[in-house]
Amino acid sequence: MAAQKINEALEHIAKAEKYLKTGFLKWKPDYDSAATEYGKAAVAFKNAKQFDQAREACLREAEAHENNKALFHAAKAYEQAGMMLKEMQRLPEAVQLIEKASMMYLENGTPDTAAIALERAGKLIENVSPEKAVQLYQQAASVFENEERLRQALEMLGKASRLLVRGRRLDEAALSLQKEKSIYKEIENYPTCYKKTIAQVLVHLHRNDYVAAERCVRESYSIPGFNGSEDCAALEQLLEGYDQQDQDQVSEVCNSPLFKYMDNDYAKLGLTLVVPGGGIKKKSPNAAQDKARGPAAVGSHVDEEEDEYSGGLC
Repeated sequence: MAAQKINEALEHIAKAEKYLKTGFLKWKPDYDSAATEYGKAAVAFKNAKQFDQAREACLREAEAHENNKALFHAAKAYEQAGMMLKEMQRLPEAVQLIEKASMMYLENGTPDTAAIALERAGKLIENVSPEKAVQLYQQAASVFENEERLRQALEMLGKASRLLVRGRRLDEAALSLQKEKSIYKEIENYPTCYKKTIAQVLVHLHRNDYVAAERCVRESYSIPGFNGSEDCAALEQLLEGYDQQDQDQVSEVCNSPLFKYMDNDYAKLGLTLVVPGGGIKKKSPNAAQDKARGPAAVGSHVDEEEDEYSGGLC
């Protein structure tokens, strides 16, 4: 079966090369027919699992389409070549070709297809190079935003924000979340604004920037319905506990369903949040000592005080 498909592919390539030849009666290559044959060869090679040869056929198809000024079809062929590289686990090279395809889609005037290609490239490289994936998702978001497809832009920004948090690139994550929240506010999705505020506060506290966290909550009072929401109350309680170095209060808030059922990356921020100063709730020195020494020690301590004054005052 594989041998048959390979032979079929080679026949298509031979036809393509014949279409490209010029002669006394044929002055111009037939790029359109050649591109079609290279495309058929690529499919046959792919079915035979000869991915490198399939990639080469796709690149030749793309070149023929470019020579024929058919940018959209050229971009498709470059994208297919990238997918062949994916099958060969050559992911950085695959992403380069898909990026090239996205630029050609933009040049052709099909920005939606360009953004979808960028998202696809981001998914391919996410586990290998999160930094590159963030860049691709942000580019896709920008394209969608320019086309006023804000919901799709938000989906891309959300992916970028989560990857930034996962990579502990918290300064960039704070900016990305602010961008998300601004767009959610623009489309009047206020409940999601509240959730993004929680994520922002957790990021700021992990950055050890209490002032920025407090300002974030204060600025959110302008969002309709935020003041008086359970999100607002929880954040005020969280900030109070953090400011008072009360780890118990902070942990109680961060373990509440409101925080635990956020996106996993933000929930982890809550569960790992430690207040400054070791997070020990302030207690009186005697109480701390008594707790350490146990109930018997407390009774002994009382007896000592009674003995001291049993003979009256001197």
